[in-house]
Amino acid sequence: MEYMILPFKRYFEFSGRSRRKEFWMFALLNILVTSAIYVLLFASGGAGTVFNETDPGSGAAFGWLMGGFGLLLLGWGLITLIPSIAVSVRRLHDRDMSGWWYLGVIVGSLIPLLNFIIVIGFIVLMALPGTPGPNRFGPDPKDPTSASIFE
Repeated sequence: MEYMILPFKRYFEFSGRSRRKEFWMFALLNILVTSAIYVLLFASGGAGTVFNETDPGSGAAFGWLMGGFGLLLLGWGLITLIPSIAVSVRRLHDRDMSGWWYLGVIVGSLIPLLNFIIVIGFIVLMALPGTPGPNRFGPDPKDPTSASIFE
């Protein structure tokens, strides 16, 4: 649980390194919260109203309902935008790569067909272990002698 909220504690920290565990636990938190919002949408009957052809007014109800959940999704996205970028940059630093590579991932993801390859490559890159020992971006976050990151 500590690793899930660690990127919020390191909100604007783009320097240093982050472990795979920090990156993937934060990704899991994003998936869980987003899924919970969608479960609330479906549980409230919002998904069924869009397919209701017998009641022409049900589309308006769906728009109102989806708008509320859309605001929840937008809010969560805005809250996690900076920590997501920061933890990705720090994860690249752990691989001894510049954080500017993440900008290439973002721009490349906007290109049709190429985006799939880039996203898969980014996922693989984030799953690879970091460079052992200190590198140009800081000490090894897995080193037990380094300072505690939870204080």
